[in-house]
Amino acid sequence: RDLHSLRRRQRQMCIRDRTPIVMTRISAIGIALLCILCVTSCGLKSRQTTTESSSETGYSPVTTDTAATIVPLYAKGYTVKYLPHHVRLVDIHDPQKESSSTFHYALVPKGIKPVGIPSDYTVIETPVEHVMCMTSLQLSNFIRLDACDYVVGITSTRHLFNKEMNERLKSGETVKIGIEGNFDNEVIMSMNPDVIFISPFKRGGYDAMREIGIPLVPHLGYKEMTPLGQAEWIKFIGMFIGQEVEANEKFAAIEKRYNELKELAANVKKRPMVFSGEIRGGNWYAVGGKSFLAELFRDAGADYFLKDDPRSGGVTLDFETVYSQAESADYWRIVNSYDGTFTYDALKSLDPRYADFRAFREKGVVYCNMREKPFYESMPMQPEIVLEDLIHAFHPDLLPDYKPVSYTHLR
Repeated sequence: RDLHSLRRRQRQMCIRDRTPIVMTRISAIGIALLCILCVTSCGLKSRQTTTESSSETGYSPVTTDTAATIVPLYAKGYTVKYLPHHVRLVDIHDPQKESSSTFHYALVPKGIKPVGIPSDYTVIETPVEHVMCMTSLQLSNFIRLDACDYVVGITSTRHLFNKEMNERLKSGETVKIGIEGNFDNEVIMSMNPDVIFISPFKRGGYDAMREIGIPLVPHLGYKEMTPLGQAEWIKFIGMFIGQEVEANEKFAAIEKRYNELKELAANVKKRPMVFSGEIRGGNWYAVGGKSFLAELFRDAGADYFLKDDPRSGGVTLDFETVYSQAESADYWRIVNSYDGTFTYDALKSLDPRYADFRAFREKGVVYCNMREKPFYESMPMQPEIVLEDLIHAFHPDLLPDYKPVSYTHLR
């Protein structure tokens, strides 16, 4: 009887409370639908914002894989526009605007029939498998990407330190193709490269190479006016060999460390003056105040002796002009290839007038010997290391425990 009474009371309670339960369920469903509508609306708004911001930069990312999307932030020498099916229109031009030439390439994934590509774009199927490099700077991109196995030809082995590349040369997997102006077309054809990266504003000798029918692609990283701009050409190479994700990750690490070091030196109390170069053949070859090197000195907390010069490229001066502006400079940056131990006596033996510079008298030479350091095959893709070397030389108190890699303070 007690059990029967209990069950009756339970049924009565359920009937009495049925309406609130139903209403609660309806409210829950309504709230869920409202959340879905809000999320959908926010998602649409987010996508619209992305499209708008992309159009402002002239960049249209159609690809859904953002990790593989190439967006140059510092490099001024190339731009990328995306079409459907991961087709990329790449425009290449002189970062220093000394030439008005523009080069157009359409990078098309293998197996895709390109649609909507302008007629003046050279189509290249990607990823490519074999390439040739004309400069150490180009090779440095492949070294930083651990992609030396793509390189089947280079112009010179002088100052080549990379172990993998030297082994490839010994085995014949990579060959020497001559120098600019005197290329060996038979050797080039025997390696059957998909792409040859060139420096079109240098000495050249590419007319004969064009007859072979292999795409010649300008790599203008050497004309970038900032260290991060030059390093960002690693993304350019990444597009050709299918390593966009790796290139983006490598550059992000470079950018992060470089900017950390730049910030470290931004508020130094004293900015020393630095000059660069040596006299050769009666001329002193330097660079202007808007150049890559001048930017590097600024970021290291120093003032370049030609910081007010408006030029971004090379500058030819006579000794007297350099002496009048750099005699009292604190530091002298020198990069050369010296056979033996480079000392102040060795420097003076090259030209006795060098001893008149304050940086000589007070032991302010910051030096790199290309016979001992992989400067040109590493420096372009390691601007953060070069910057750290220079900060350590100019402001040793900021990095007291740092051991220089490329530049050392000559004692």
